Amino acid sequence: MTGLASDGDGGRFRLTGPAGFRQAAALLAAGERLFGAAPAVTVDLAGVTAVDSATLALLLEWQRQGRERGRPVAFTGMPERLAALAQLSGVAGLLAGASPGAAAGR
Repeated sequence: MTGLASDGDGGRFRLTGPAGFRQAAALLAAGERLFGAAPAVTVDLAGVTAVDSATLALLLEWQRQGRERGRPVAFTGMPERLAALAQLSGVAGLLAGASPGAAAGR
């Protein structure tokens, strides 16, 4: 099951399950709702089980929205497959704070 949930620590969130084309629209809406007025957002991606180009688009859109609102958005625990896809697509440098493999704060 796919989900975006708060870690209970202000702007820290966990994304779990598949996060591809089928889930992207719902995850985008969940992010808009959950990130709310957080001054900064960090999303732990370690629990993501399936990715595709829509996953990259989702992460980049969360960052774009964050810039519009003056709120930095960073990612931790990036799955190797997602990091490879970002590298292949030439957008790895755009994913602020993206640290592969290590879970946020764990």
